[in-house]
Amino acid sequence: MRITLFGATGLLGSELIREWKDEAVTGLSSRDADLRDASAVSRIVRETRPDWIVLAAAYTDVDGCEGDRDRAFAVNRDGAVHVGRAAKETGARMIFLSSDYVFDGKKTTPYEAGDNRNPQSVYGKSKAEAEARLQELLPDCCIVRTSWLFGTGGKCFPNTILKLAASRPEIDVVNDQRGCPTYAADLARGIVQLCRKSAGGIVHATNAGNCTWFEFAQEIVKKAGSTTAVRPATTQQMARPAPRPSYSVLSPASLHAFRINLSSWQDGLERYLKQRLG
Repeated sequence: MRITLFGATGLLGSELIREWKDEAVTGLSSRDADLRDASAVSRIVRETRPDWIVLAAAYTDVDGCEGDRDRAFAVNRDGAVHVGRAAKETGARMIFLSSDYVFDGKKTTPYEAGDNRNPQSVYGKSKAEAEARLQELLPDCCIVRTSWLFGTGGKCFPNTILKLAASRPEIDVVNDQRGCPTYAADLARGIVQLCRKSAGGIVHATNAGNCTWFEFAQEIVKKAGSTTAVRPATTQQMARPAPRPSYSVLSPASLHAFRINLSSWQDGLERYLKQRLG
């Protein structure tokens, strides 16, 4: 099986490169392929002749998107469409990485794959529109929504907390936003399995369990052996440019339908810390 991976140097992409052992993988960074350039995307896909295209590249700075709407939509929506068209032209299957931010956070029970999108941020809107366009263009496209991604390959929440804990006796963390932390290495394994199972439709893929950012930070500090105190704060107290859903827990039912299970987020965190801290 031949794989063309856009976003090969990111948190998830680097883990996907490690996870695919028996496939011929072409890994592309943003320097190799600008998603905004439709002709370049088409040329790359024609040259690599993939069975599967995995689009893990995106403009993921949520607050940055809020201040640069044009770039957010050019990369996240239009770039996805360019890849989708290239997939259609060559007969390749496609996996598109999306986000829990396509939801408004007003539910109090886990979001199912078929729940209505109602994004509140520019980032969420760019991802939601990409999903809709791809569903029209490629009905068999697999849209994988995930959340709160962390890993050793770049910037992420645990890394930020560890750095703060190394220099401060106390840190304040939001306690009124709830979601599912997801370890990039586990998500990569899930995506590889979805490809091998010829998956289509919308799939929610996160580690099992959920927590608030405050609870996540507490677990990070505790498992790292730090004495830094973590204090709960409200979203209002920790105001950010982009709105975040207060509840974005994703139901695993769509993933379990393919007989794929990911371990708990606590287990993923332990492995992350072991790898990062040694």
